[in-house]
Amino acid sequence: MTDSWVNYAERLGSDLHIELADPRGKGGRRAALIHSLRDAVRTGRLAPGTRLPPYRSLAADLGMARNTVADAYAELIAEGWLTARQGSGTRVAERAEPLADRPSGAGGGPAPTHRPRHDLRPGSPDTASFPRAAWLTSYRRALNAAPHDAFGPGDPQGRIELREALAEYLARVRGVRADAGRIVICSGFSHALRLLFGMPGSEVLRGPLAVESYGLAHHRMLLRTAGVRSRPLPVDEHGAQVATLAMERAVLLTPAHQFPIGGPLHPERRSAVVDWARTHDSLVLEDDYDGEFRYDRRPIGAVQGLDPERVIHVGTVSKSLSPALRIGWMVLPVRLVDAVLAVKGEREMWTNLTDQLALADFIESGRYDRHVRRMRQRYRRRRDQLVGALAARTPHVAVTGIAAGLHAVLRLPPGTERPTLLAAQHRGLALSGLADFRHPAATGPAPDGLVVGYATPPEHAYEAALDALCATLPPA
Repeated sequence: MTDSWVNYAERLGSDLHIELADPRGKGGRRAALIHSLRDAVRTGRLAPGTRLPPYRSLAADLGMARNTVADAYAELIAEGWLTARQGSGTRVAERAEPLADRPSGAGGGPAPTHRPRHDLRPGSPDTASFPRAAWLTSYRRALNAAPHDAFGPGDPQGRIELREALAEYLARVRGVRADAGRIVICSGFSHALRLLFGMPGSEVLRGPLAVESYGLAHHRMLLRTAGVRSRPLPVDEHGAQVATLAMERAVLLTPAHQFPIGGPLHPERRSAVVDWARTHDSLVLEDDYDGEFRYDRRPIGAVQGLDPERVIHVGTVSKSLSPALRIGWMVLPVRLVDAVLAVKGEREMWTNLTDQLALADFIESGRYDRHVRRMRQRYRRRRDQLVGALAARTPHVAVTGIAAGLHAVLRLPPGTERPTLLAAQHRGLALSGLADFRHPAATGPAPDGLVVGYATPPEHAYEAALDALCATLPPA
């Protein structure tokens, strides 16, 4: 076997290592090249989408006739390993998958893992839809207008420009009663939990804490690490059953759209939980993770509007813009602001100050509203596509929850959740089961189901992801 290093301009000067098979075997140099390229794709050394050098360049580098290389490319294109389009060159086919579970290398480490072919896990927006041009406009405007102190250590409460923009936006869109003085900027909901519960010796809040019986395991882990005991509240189609609250110090809820079951907190329960907090000198922690995205009616206002001194309202741009921005906010009761800032420290160490200024301009200019409206229409279409595909191909699988947010719950026949997840994995489809979100101490029925994140795939890949989902679901 001989080696050849190929360098070509299309890869910006990077090197491509081709292990050329012995040309003395059957088929000669053409067969040797086909075998080497096919093996490089199969093992993942040439990833899907990788652009190959023009056949003339590769022929010169390998010392082969141009027709030999051109014929090798043509055969691999015919077999589906490569694709060729005018103006785009020859590339590794997007559906060419490397072999799974290959033995690890000489170092004895684990075999490399590969991204799924289709990803329908919840928790992420369509990252391909990030409004790059509009965000860049706001970023430039914010930098040009920024005062000199914006490039200093930073106020731990957050830039006043962003807090004022959020106060107006949250009042207008979410019914939150707030001014800039109540708002503390954080890097997201997990950071808010750490500030409120997770600093030993300086906790703003202490347990025990009531939580919904279905929710993010990551949040439960943060609370457990902080030594906070949580008690699960039963959840039904009307949200958490708050009538079962007792002497907890606080309750954590997702009132606009229970995650992941999918129902809003019933109006009577919204009033009841605020009355409970007043009676027991407790607090309601409101996770408003996707409150802007309601498709069958106008979004429901925040619970915080019922009593700003008993509800901590937490929101982020993780679902509406991107989790990469790491910007969230807490709207706090007045008496808790200083305590949270004392825990946070004297300087801002969590969120980028120029990102804060850009978000302030993005909101004030109306670009944020326009982006949310556009994404609301897109996600509504995606949910409708999901519901329509299931109705046509697997009518025995019900979609539950309200038309809202970035995910839907599919109820499955008893005993089929785990086999369905295994079948999905075999097809290269990433899914989450309902059991993954259940509190370990929850009691009562544990229905089988899937939590499908219909916002996750890019637009061009969504239909194929739905096809894979329908093909994976158990038969009637």
